[in-house]
Amino acid sequence: MKPRVIRCALLPLLALVSAVVGQAPTAAQAQTWPDKAITFIVPFAAGGGTDAFARPLAAQLDTQLGKRVLIENRAGAGGTVGASAASKAAPDGYTFFVGAAHHAIAPSLYPNLDYNIEKDFIAVALIARPPQVVVVNPDKVAAKTLAEFIAYAKANPGKLNYGSAGAGTTHHLAGELFKILTKTNIQHVPYRGAGPAMQDLIAGHVPVVFDGLGSSAAPVRAGQLRALAVAAPKRVPAFPDLPTAAEAGLAGYEVSTWYGVFAPKNTPPAIVEQMTKELKKAMQTPAIKEAWERNGSDVPDVTGPAFAKMVSSEVERWRKVVTEANVKLD
Repeated sequence: MKPRVIRCALLPLLALVSAVVGQAPTAAQAQTWPDKAITFIVPFAAGGGTDAFARPLAAQLDTQLGKRVLIENRAGAGGTVGASAASKAAPDGYTFFVGAAHHAIAPSLYPNLDYNIEKDFIAVALIARPPQVVVVNPDKVAAKTLAEFIAYAKANPGKLNYGSAGAGTTHHLAGELFKILTKTNIQHVPYRGAGPAMQDLIAGHVPVVFDGLGSSAAPVRAGQLRALAVAAPKRVPAFPDLPTAAEAGLAGYEVSTWYGVFAPKNTPPAIVEQMTKELKKAMQTPAIKEAWERNGSDVPDVTGPAFAKMVSSEVERWRKVVTEANVKLD
C-alpha cells in the first residue's frame, strides 16, 4: 500500500513539472522568433485584392525580420477554404492568415463553417480598407458613366453578367446591393478570387465586376478597364476624377472592403505582440504608404482588441445585410 500512496502523492508534482516543461519551448520560441520563414495564408487566387496588399507587406517584413515571409494562396468557397486551413495551423508564430471583409460575411452564408473567425483567430492588425468600384470592359460595355450603364442594364434584363471574387464576398454583395438599388437584373458569376475575375473581365468574358479598388487600380490606369464610380462617401485621392456613386446618381451605394492579419488562436502572446510591432513599423514605411495610396487605401492604425471589436461589428453588420437583401449562395 505504501508505494501506491507515494505514487499518488507524486502525481500532482509530476503534473506540475510536465506543465512547466511543456511551456518552456513556447517561452524560448517567443524569445528567438523568428528563426525560420513565416507563411501568410492568402485565401484567394493570386492577383486579387488581398494579394495587392499582402505581397508588398510580406516583402517589407522580409527586410525588417531578416527572414522570408512567404505567400501561400489557398483559394475556394469565398475565402473559407484558406480560412479553414489557417485556423488549423500550428499556433507557433510561423503561420498567419490574411483575412478580409469576406470573412465577416461568410458566417451568414455558410452555416456549416468548421472555423469561427472571432474565436479561432487572434486579430493582429487591420492593414488596408480600400473602397469598392464599378469597373467594366470598355470593349463590351459602351457606357462611359454609371447612369449610362444603369440605363443599359435596365434595357437588357438578364443579359448582363457580373463577376465576383466568389459567392459571399464583398464583390458579390456589392453586386446584389447594386441590383436592389437600381432595380436591374444582372446575373452573378462567382470566381475563385478577384484575380481570376479580373482576368476574365479584361479578356471580355464578363462585362462588369464590382471590385475592390486594390485589384482594379492597375488595369484601370492601363486603360484595360473603365471605372464608372467608386462606392465610397468621398472621392479617392489616387483617382480624383472618378466620381462617387452618389455623385453619379446612385445615392446609398457605399461598399468598402478591408484586409487584416490574423494569427491562429493560442499563438504565444509575445509573438503576436512582436508581429503587431513589425506590422505597425512596416505600415509607416514610404514604400507601403505609396503602394496603399496607389491602390486607393489609407494606412489604418487598428490593432489587437480594437481590430477584434471591428471584426465582430462587421460580422453583425453583414448578417443584417444578408438577411435584409435575402442573399443566397449560387
